[in-house]
Amino acid sequence: MLINMIQSNSLKKKKTTNNKEIFVICICVFSVVDVAEEQTYSVEEAVETIGFGRFHILLFVIMGSCNIIEAMEIMLLAVVSPEIRCEWRLEDWQVALVSTMVFLGFMLCGALGGYISDRYGRWTVVFIGFVWSAYFSLLTSFAPSYGWFIFLRSMVGCGVAGVSQGFVLKTEFIPAKHRAFLLPLASVFWMIGSMLIIILGMLVVPTLSWRWMIRISITPSVILIFLFKYIPESARYNVSAGKVQAAVDTLQWIAKMNRVSLPPGRLVEPVVNERGNWKILLSPAFRRTSVLLWYSWFVASFAYYGSVLSSSELLEKNLLCVTNADKDHHVKHHQEDGLCYCIPFALSDYQTLLISCLGEVALVPLNIGLLNLLGRKMSLTVVQLLAAIIFMMINVCTTMSGFVVLLFLLRSLVSMNFNVVYIYTAEVYPTVARSLGMGFCTSFSRIGGMIAPFIAQVLMSQSVILALTPFTVACVICALGNFLLPIETRGRALLVRNDYFHVFISSVSNI
Repeated sequence: MLINMIQSNSLKKKKTTNNKEIFVICICVFSVVDVAEEQTYSVEEAVETIGFGRFHILLFVIMGSCNIIEAMEIMLLAVVSPEIRCEWRLEDWQVALVSTMVFLGFMLCGALGGYISDRYGRWTVVFIGFVWSAYFSLLTSFAPSYGWFIFLRSMVGCGVAGVSQGFVLKTEFIPAKHRAFLLPLASVFWMIGSMLIIILGMLVVPTLSWRWMIRISITPSVILIFLFKYIPESARYNVSAGKVQAAVDTLQWIAKMNRVSLPPGRLVEPVVNERGNWKILLSPAFRRTSVLLWYSWFVASFAYYGSVLSSSELLEKNLLCVTNADKDHHVKHHQEDGLCYCIPFALSDYQTLLISCLGEVALVPLNIGLLNLLGRKMSLTVVQLLAAIIFMMINVCTTMSGFVVLLFLLRSLVSMNFNVVYIYTAEVYPTVARSLGMGFCTSFSRIGGMIAPFIAQVLMSQSVILALTPFTVACVICALGNFLLPIETRGRALLVRNDYFHVFISSVSNI
């Protein structure tokens, strides 16, 4: 009996022990399940996990082609200027006003496009920009008078402002470590667009007219309208707008294309209702950055389009100090003081413009190296100082070959400047204000584009050195101002909201 009692107690202890072990095991299992359920990730983490793959190649080709359209519309002005000058007997200021009206349309729609992009999505704004610019560019080819021409070109500028938001859409899908390599390569597409319009001018203008050149030039826009369906809306925008499932679907599709998996858990990021609020740009966190960037963009556009239009004007009128001048040089100088300067581009002029366009990509490896070694701010300073030096060297008396080399280097540097300022702007602002920040910056840049024609095309006729000096001074001042930029964005993740954001956002809403 005693033995039975001992066995019975032993069994009870075993049962008690087994029950406790089972209970502990159950607690552990549920804890693991809870931990798994609580695992979350952000869009930034998803983008970095997905990495670079087939989707990004598709993104790079299609969105990079946005630069083809923008370049063709801008370089078209340099090619068409001699033709419309002859057709409508225009004076210098009237030719310059054409470029100014394009940039006016760009400026007015730049900030508006950025606001709509932050509030309602990047994809919609870029797609409407494609359609808008193609439609009004086509109408430009039927312009019956100078007045209609400048009005329709300003409408084209408005559409191109929407297309430029494609840079934000593209940036928001690219991992941080690849941005310094991929984004500068967009200049390849800009070069392609510039060369396409020059080649069209060379082949079409002498045989058919500038009107047919414009009609043919809208072909890339039409193609991209159909290809754009393969580009999704920005996942960063979707989560900021509360469309989490749409963002997840997009990220899953990209991960599938790249043959990788998303991070474990679920996508969680806060909804921000203050998207597209312009007051964010002048908040304590961004005030200095915004003001300095607005001037940097002004200078980037002022210098770039100044170089483009100056080269066109110098070639058209042969205002260069050339040591080995040919007969055409003397003929153009003889016509310079006439009532209407009307000599179309020669084949050699088109060839010089083509060579200068190659400068858009010649220094891309240097651009990438500077971005990775020196960072964004110091890269801006170096490029702007070098551009200032080359601007002044153009006035030096040299051979035609020497001028082509200087023009080649100048186009390289001003293109690099634009690349760096684009990258820095897209990286420094948070998602809730990235498109708006870019929109305001592009609007300020078009002010530079509006002023540049009157210096490069009107003042240039009076004095080459006086016309080149404003571009030089602007670049030097901007280079010094870059030291005041408070943030270096090299290697930094794209922000959804700034560290200071939660501090001042409540005050912003009460302003």
